[in-house]
Amino acid sequence: MSYGNDPRANLASSPQAAPTTGARRPTFYQFDLHAPAEQTEAGSPTWFFRGQNFVLSQTRLQAGDSLQVTGAEHEYVVLLTESTAHVSVLAGEETEEVSEHAVIVVPPGDSRVEAHATTVVSRLFDVRSPLVERAANAEAYAEADPIVAPLVPWPDPVGGARLRVYLPERVEAEPGRFGRIYRTSSFMINFLDEQQGPRDPEKLSPHHHDDFEQCSFVLEGSYVHHIRNSWTPRRSEWWEDQHQHIGAPSATIIPPPTVHTSEAVGLGLNRMVDIFCPPREDFSAMDGWVLNAEDYPQPQPAESEQSA
Repeated sequence: MSYGNDPRANLASSPQAAPTTGARRPTFYQFDLHAPAEQTEAGSPTWFFRGQNFVLSQTRLQAGDSLQVTGAEHEYVVLLTESTAHVSVLAGEETEEVSEHAVIVVPPGDSRVEAHATTVVSRLFDVRSPLVERAANAEAYAEADPIVAPLVPWPDPVGGARLRVYLPERVEAEPGRFGRIYRTSSFMINFLDEQQGPRDPEKLSPHHHDDFEQCSFVLEGSYVHHIRNSWTPRRSEWWEDQHQHIGAPSATIIPPPTVHTSEAVGLGLNRMVDIFCPPREDFSAMDGWVLNAEDYPQPQPAESEQSA
């Protein structure tokens, strides 16, 4: 990896080995430029866009309308990312009312998100959910990418699954910490530091991931995603560098092991969230980076490693 003065420069890294097979091309999706996959009777549209191990849904939820999930076998995540956010989340006998940016982990079973004001509600379901089939790019995953590691869920939360609310805007930026990171058994969500105006083009952070996808979810402003594929012995797998300009709201799937960096270019406020499924081990190993690490533990070393 190569991050320059970025806090990620302190991460352990290894040289990128010469790839033996070509990376998949990235996929870009600006939600409001496409017809929604579904719409409620009250007029709330929903879009679905997926990575290999998860699906991201986005709903413009009208005041008074609700989103229901029935009989879920696993947790899912609700993201509130607009200033107009004001919802109630009901799961079993628990209810939480939230009116600010939030990461909300919803336990298995029946649940409902009710809007008190019209706002965007985004949800993350892992690949075990049938909703992955609703994704606009579902055909891209008719065959799994062999480079991407499959989802192996991390340990269950301490105290068992329940409704949990995390509020990233109440967390002050801290030198040496990269964004505001939250983890579940299946997901890692990083609210990156906001960028007022364009990013300095002389201080970008090109890097690669060996075996996991990155979903860059643009909430506000606009970005250029710079993505480069390394050459393999087969020229048929080569493709030109990508310099994709994309606005909000949008999601981009960046496949491994491409070299990539995202450059904020909007003149106003630029905001983005990075999503990983499963959670990243390298970020989890950094002391203080995962803000809810006490709730969601890391996997324990294998017995053979403990006895070594």
